[in-house]
Amino acid sequence: MGFISAVALCFRALNSAQAVAAVEAEMRIVVDAGHGGVDGGVVGKTTGTKESDINLAISYFLCAELTDIGFEVVMTRKTEAGLYGTATKGFKKRDMQKRKEIIEAANPDLVISIHQNFYPTKAARGGQVFYRKENQASKMLALAVQGRLNDLYLDKGVKNRAAKTGEYFMLECCDCPSVIVECGFLSNAADEELLISEGWQKRLAQNIASGVVAYFADSVA
Repeated sequence: MGFISAVALCFRALNSAQAVAAVEAEMRIVVDAGHGGVDGGVVGKTTGTKESDINLAISYFLCAELTDIGFEVVMTRKTEAGLYGTATKGFKKRDMQKRKEIIEAANPDLVISIHQNFYPTKAARGGQVFYRKENQASKMLALAVQGRLNDLYLDKGVKNRAAKTGEYFMLECCDCPSVIVECGFLSNAADEELLISEGWQKRLAQNIASGVVAYFADSVA
């Protein structure tokens, strides 16, 4: 039995019939793999691995985990390419607008945008979740996912981080709960080594999905 399947079973055992129905109603989640194409995002200080490639890998693992639970998942970006068409002037704006169009068309219950962090201080480590200010549902989702990321990184001796508000385009694309998940710091050699590992990418996806289940459990309790 997979990790998330076990989480789902625990959710069924510990929560009301209403909560179970909420998860099993094929609620729709958009998973957004940040950057892509000529916009590679930040790069690892040691290996030079592009953020966009790590984002896509984690997004696919997250899609599989959420689908296994019973959610319907829509991915904004499915290949290494960006969503801007041609790499001409204004490509970033076109890329972001296309993501918004996909989200609006999906009419999702949640949006999760996957990214990697970078900070001038090389000591910064761990995952961090951002949510839209004054949006209580997004805050609840962010806190649930942040808790699971903290649990994951605790095994590596990383101090807990706190979910924070942020003014980002991806958090404003729809009224549903939306978060940006910065999975780790590519400016830190130890985090980078983890983030380029398929095993760690899978564990990140599992813990993010676990946070989603916890969010729904709390929201219908």
